[in-house]
Amino acid sequence: MSQARYEVEFTTAASKQFRKLDKQPQARIEQAVEELKNNPRHPGVIKLTGRDAYRVRVGDYRVIFEIEDGKLLITVLRIGSRRDIYESLK
Repeated sequence: MSQARYEVEFTTAASKQFRKLDKQPQARIEQAVEELKNNPRHPGVIKLTGRDAYRVRVGDYRVIFEIEDGKLLITVLRIGSRRDIYESLK
């Protein structure tokens, strides 16, 4: 049985943040996002407290995203270093 594959969209802010990164972190984040397409709630994914969003850790970076199961859509909201990613969510 084949599991449905999710589509991934980046917000404008997340796209900008992604493009500003060096090539190595970009590659690792791309790989992490590919994994989310098959299983958006794998064991490394953490639900954020107080909002309907999730995060996945990629080295020193965090990818913050929302999951829409009805549309099979993952929307990447933010990408940033762990020390300041949560400040931008307030």
